[in-house]
Amino acid sequence: MSITYEGITFERIGHASKRLETDDGTVIYIDPWEEVLESEPGDGDIVFVTHDDFDHYDPAGIDAVSGPDATVAVYEAVDTSDLERDVVDLPADGETTVDGITVQTVPAYNDPDGEHVDDDGNPFHAEGEVIGLRIDLDGTTVFCPSDTDFLEHHESITAAVFIPPIGGHFTMDRHEAADFARSVDPELVLPEHYDTFEPIETDAEAFVAELEDDDIRVELF
Repeated sequence: MSITYEGITFERIGHASKRLETDDGTVIYIDPWEEVLESEPGDGDIVFVTHDDFDHYDPAGIDAVSGPDATVAVYEAVDTSDLERDVVDLPADGETTVDGITVQTVPAYNDPDGEHVDDDGNPFHAEGEVIGLRIDLDGTTVFCPSDTDFLEHHESITAAVFIPPIGGHFTMDRHEAADFARSVDPELVLPEHYDTFEPIETDAEAFVAELEDDDIRVELF
């Protein structure tokens, strides 16, 4: 299923893999994972990668979605030596331009004093391991926070389209994501990173209902 907003078509391929296409035909993939791809489209103009978890940084997935002249932009902390193509480094925190598109990178991680930690008490995603992306597409801002909790520095971020993880366990759950959405104050929320496997199963319809009470549009794409 795809959703169109302000001329941009959003498609959740599966898990946290998504495809965006602007009205001028630019195709963007974020965190393509081969496991959830049904084909090898090879139409991507830009591919973004937010961190090195296998379900986000997948060289086979990147190759499957990339067009012949695709620009691949990866968080600079990721070891891309196994990727047989040139890579644009994305900073941990800052603003950069990728093929004319303004991208703000935002630190993403689990609070070490929070609930999303392993059996040894270590956060599943430590500070410095993940980035979120706030992408400006011809004046329409899209914010993908990636695998994270809702953190204090997130409270200053606004965007027209918000694509949060809602599955819990490794990331914020649907209740935290709803609080995050209220802070971002978007026109459209497109949840991801849920129901792929047992630890991140959640009630997505309940997430929709919770934000509808705040007159925030949510679509399960």
